[in-house]
Amino acid sequence: MRCAHILAKGRRNFMKSAAILAAISLLPSLCRAQSAPAGQQSESPWLENLKKHPELLAEFARLVEKLRLNVQFPPPRAESRLLPLLPESTMVYAAFSNYGDAAHQTLHIFQQELQESDALRDWWKHGEVAANGPKIEKFLDSFDQLHQYLGDEIVLSGATVGPNPSLLVVAEVRKPGLKKFLEELIGQFAGKAKPGVRVLDLKELAAAVDDGPGQELTVLVRPDFVAAAFDLATLRKFNARLERGGGEFVSTPFGKRVMEGYQGGVTVLAAADLQKLLSQTPPAMNQNTTFQRSGFAEMKYLVWEHKQVSGQSISETALSFTGARRGAASWLGKPAPLGGLDFVSPKAMTVASVVLASPAQTFEDVKELGSSPNSNPFAALEMFEKGLKLSVKDDLLSLLAGELTFELDSITPPQPAWRAMLRVNDPAHLQRTLTTLLTATHFEVRQADQGGVTYYAVKIPAGKTATEIGYALVDGYLVAGSSPDAIAEAVALHKSGGSLGKSKKFLASLPPGRGLEASALLYQDPIAMAALKLQQVAPDMADSLAQVTGETAPAVLCVYGEETAIHEQSTSPAFDAGAVLVVAAIAIPNLLRSKIAANESSAVGSIRSVNTAQVTYASTYEKRNFAPNLAALGTDPRDPKVYSPEHAGLLDSSLANESCAGDGRCTKSGYNFRVKATCKLHRCEEYVVMATPVDSSTGTRSFCSTSDLQIRYKPGPPLTAPISAVECRAWQALQ
Repeated sequence: MRCAHILAKGRRNFMKSAAILAAISLLPSLCRAQSAPAGQQSESPWLENLKKHPELLAEFARLVEKLRLNVQFPPPRAESRLLPLLPESTMVYAAFSNYGDAAHQTLHIFQQELQESDALRDWWKHGEVAANGPKIEKFLDSFDQLHQYLGDEIVLSGATVGPNPSLLVVAEVRKPGLKKFLEELIGQFAGKAKPGVRVLDLKELAAAVDDGPGQELTVLVRPDFVAAAFDLATLRKFNARLERGGGEFVSTPFGKRVMEGYQGGVTVLAAADLQKLLSQTPPAMNQNTTFQRSGFAEMKYLVWEHKQVSGQSISETALSFTGARRGAASWLGKPAPLGGLDFVSPKAMTVASVVLASPAQTFEDVKELGSSPNSNPFAALEMFEKGLKLSVKDDLLSLLAGELTFELDSITPPQPAWRAMLRVNDPAHLQRTLTTLLTATHFEVRQADQGGVTYYAVKIPAGKTATEIGYALVDGYLVAGSSPDAIAEAVALHKSGGSLGKSKKFLASLPPGRGLEASALLYQDPIAMAALKLQQVAPDMADSLAQVTGETAPAVLCVYGEETAIHEQSTSPAFDAGAVLVVAAIAIPNLLRSKIAANESSAVGSIRSVNTAQVTYASTYEKRNFAPNLAALGTDPRDPKVYSPEHAGLLDSSLANESCAGDGRCTKSGYNFRVKATCKLHRCEEYVVMATPVDSSTGTRSFCSTSDLQIRYKPGPPLTAPISAVECRAWQALQ
């Protein structure tokens, strides 16, 4: 029984992972499909691939699970060696871990899966994701090499000195050779164009001419640190701080707040000194009375952290103020129990809940912010109140306790399925107000008592048809919905304890130590939302995704209002890792495809080099004609300056060395090379040079050539046996 349980759980996780990754990968294609002009084929290549390989979802699930289990991310950092080196004027700060090792592990795992999966390989080779492969491959391949030179943290500092903004990027250097690597990298990307980036060492920095801030990025490479900026002055100041020990920034209030972010360990930390930034805005902004009255002119710091809390990875954002929140900034109430979730279905697609400090005061603030001496947009409302002899503030908003929850279950025609729950202070008074409003509008109202609850059905005219919504007042809540049945279902969930608010899976997704008390909450079922987007273009696939709705981990974000700050926390990967998954779904296949293209291009170039070397060998050693193997075209390991028929020195050791003698092979750029000659009495009249991939992840074609110098190819897996010149000439000629 236990084995069966484990297998069932594994199957559910398998499907969940597949659905999530497939949905993320599909959405860009589907958006393009939806925007296709009428009469054109709207089905995306992604959907075509899924129809061709229905097992593709399962392949992606396997990939996601392997990535989850095997990719090791950098550990949290409890301190920063770079923080004290930043300028005192820093207003924007960002620090990231060096993710080079994780990227390398991800690439290796994908290569393994690509080798083992025909469906994944076919999608990768022929799907639309391969369109921009070379550019992405060039960038990510360089990133993989660059990370090896850098320390565990990369820090960015932004400031404004006078009228000009200043940007500084700093990292530690952990091995020599970075300057040469950067110069070669810049040359590769720039080609014949002006690079736009220059790399300097300390001596070159001292002699460089300062032309002032510009668009050219300058990189300073020291033995211990590397820094980049758009002006020499910033780099020279950075270098001077290093010489005297630094420490200015960490002594500032903002620097101390950033240091607090490292407590307990972080993987990503970003912060902004909003007071300094606001002081740099145009005077008209600071003098704007509406902005000043909103309370947001008193914002102090914005800090975003990704860290570990009680063993859980969480994302936390903190917006602090110089004093107690006021105006619109104070509308968000203090954390309170979100009882409205007790009426929400566990099958909801999305749910939003908010606690207002005072709905009546919020209304008054809106009136004040929206009015001016020359206009009163609320004049019609005042006339409406007089006509009905009621006050929106006193007879409606003051009766609300501030908690509002909205639930969307579906948007399936003919009308969406939704519910709204409002906590109320005086249900009887509120019902009298609703009766007055419904009587004034002449809407048809039916009521029915069931199980001690009075249900109201309101028919609202809508053109030739009518829409019926329902509401009820239950246990201190006004529950309204898209139909009377929706209200009955909500009440049943509330009474039975089967609501979303009681769901163990939902409660487990909340930030640790907080419980179900918050100032605001956003909930989404990722699969249900993806199925919604797919419904119009791929109903069959949407139905498949809908089958695993409710099995996926929900995406939950919570907000907490405090006297002088607003905090946000989330444990959901959907809010933090969505962009990473999108990049992975698009970039990794392109990276691997382009890597293979680069390997194949290199193999063809190497075969050309062998052909040239054979022609030279034949003219130099006429009695021998062609070289019998690659080793004979290389240098003598005992004395590279001595040339002979056994070591002609026509190719470098990366392609021709002692391991290539006899039946041996030489390996270069993901390909194995071998030369086999037809010889008699030490004279070789014919030869064949063959290049075959090391494995299926490094190439998809083998190449060969003979004394006719024509390069030919054959697609398929790597070859394990040599070929003859006759067999080579039967292959497809390379154009």
